[in-house]
Amino acid sequence: MFDNVFHRAIYLTGPTASGKTAVGVALAHRLGAEVIALDSMTLYRGMDIGTAKPALAERGGIPHHLIDVLDPWEAASVSAYRDWASEAAREVEERGRRVLFVGGTALYLKALIRGLFDGPAASIELRKRLEHDALVQGDEALHQKLATLDPAAARRLHVHDRRRIIRALEVIELGGKPISLLQTEHEHPAPAEVKVYALDPPRAVLHDRINRRVVRFFESGLIDEVRVLQSGPRPLCPVAAQGIGYREVIAILAGSAMLEETIDRVQARSRQFAKRQMTWFRGLEEVQRVPIAPDETAERIAQRLSELIESDCGIHR
Repeated sequence: MFDNVFHRAIYLTGPTASGKTAVGVALAHRLGAEVIALDSMTLYRGMDIGTAKPALAERGGIPHHLIDVLDPWEAASVSAYRDWASEAAREVEERGRRVLFVGGTALYLKALIRGLFDGPAASIELRKRLEHDALVQGDEALHQKLATLDPAAARRLHVHDRRRIIRALEVIELGGKPISLLQTEHEHPAPAEVKVYALDPPRAVLHDRINRRVVRFFESGLIDEVRVLQSGPRPLCPVAAQGIGYREVIAILAGSAMLEETIDRVQARSRQFAKRQMTWFRGLEEVQRVPIAPDETAERIAQRLSELIESDCGIHR
């Protein structure tokens, strides 16, 4: 069953570069809340620039949880994240504060508000084999294999969403049932009182923000950050190594890509990711889209959201 602590929480999500961090801080001040990161990449220590991880100064004095909890060679499952989130949320509530999840990892969001299906445990050996297949044969071949074994899952997953394609293939091989069948048990919406708010800037504005932010990543030292990560005591885990920006910089350091084309590639991949995020959010009826104006400040958006939350949930400042 679902954990009620997740149903009492407030959720702020939206596509990459939509301004979630600043709005989340302003909203937390208004709600008397602490922030729990809803992000699969800011879990990793040392991965700061390319994940747009909020620095201490950007957190505005608001405690942030589930940031910098793993080394970049450690793996994190959705179920593990959900367990950590449950513990963090309970501790926040024990301090008399509200729980505010902020981030854009849609799979984590769905796991918190709807629960998880009981799939087979991960197999390191099988994942290594599938990773090798993807490297040798390409993501398209792996996606085609999934399309043959589980067409419904393949239709839902982007051809380059290697991590989730591998998990879907793993579930079939280890459990004997397609992941799409198992997941139907958890397709029922969360209770009506669970509210999720997704920032929704105009598409052209979002694309401009993404493009400019990627340039800032490189100006701020993303290449050096990846170089330090690669010099660590152990290789990066597949999730970290495939992160947007990180995979492309690894190619630069390997001598197989140039800076200018890499920036273009990271920008394009980021825009594609934002599109997939919005598709996810549209597929969750719990999500309420919140259109934002190009020049609207984080404070103003937070004010609108707090009023909306009061109206929807009966929460008073």
